Amino acid sequence: MSKGKKQKRTPSKIEYDEQHPIVSFRIDKELYDQLRAVKEKEGKSTVDVLKIGLGILTVKVKEEGVIQKAAYAKGFSAGYKKAEDLFKITFQCHVCKETIDVTDESPKKDIKRYLKEAGWCHTNCADRGR
Repeated sequence: MSKGKKQKRTPSKIEYDEQHPIVSFRIDKELYDQLRAVKEKEGKSTVDVLKIGLGILTVKVKEEGVIQKAAYAKGFSAGYKKAEDLFKITFQCHVCKETIDVTDESPKKDIKRYLKEAGWCHTNCADRGR
């Protein structure tokens, strides 16, 4: 095809172009970078972002900070629970039968002293001591 001649458009191409007009505009680099980041993070197209801006498409966009806080809280709770299961010392009140958590240093020292006096040790160490 020679340079100056226009290509003949088919009726379907003409109809498509009428139903889907081209929109072109320039934006500054900062806004472009923000647009690209939103598209990548949210998996949206430029058209989707435009629809959201126009209020045609609603989307629940979670800010990165909200996601991080939720993940931190979940991880913290799980880790705290594991540590509590491993290290928390509790006993039953001999009067009301409710659980008491040992948090003061004095009872912890008494427990350590009792375990030492009672001869508590690792299973492997007990086998070697025989």
